[in-house]
Amino acid sequence: MSHKITTQWKGDMLFESDNPSGHNVSMDTSEENGGTNKGLRPKAMMLSSLAGCSGLDVVSILEKMKVEIDDFKMDVEGQLTDEHPKYYHTVTVDYHFYGSNLDEGKITKAVNLSVDKYCGVMEMFRKFAEVKTNSHFHNN
Repeated sequence: MSHKITTQWKGDMLFESDNPSGHNVSMDTSEENGGTNKGLRPKAMMLSSLAGCSGLDVVSILEKMKVEIDDFKMDVEGQLTDEHPKYYHTVTVDYHFYGSNLDEGKITKAVNLSVDKYCGVMEMFRKFAEVKTNSHFHNN
């Protein structure tokens, strides 16, 4: 299986990229770098891809385990190298789960399955960065 996207220059530093889902995303840079700040930043979008990939896994696994949560979010922070080409050398993913009577054991298992087995984006990140993960449980 392969994926193919097309990215079109829209003027200035703005680009629009399609996706096999049929949705588009705009990418741009800050004004100090010649952009107009009308789109997502490409490197930060990689962090969003990581969160999205792992989040989809976790929610799917929790549904199969019949584990209920009220809310779930991920905070992802990437540390860039100082020299060009700048890339993320360390990435930290913080998983936050909200609910009453959270089953921490099953939730932890779901996160670990995503991190260690299912999330392809996580595996890609491991090729160039140290990836750290933490789970936080917020019981109502």
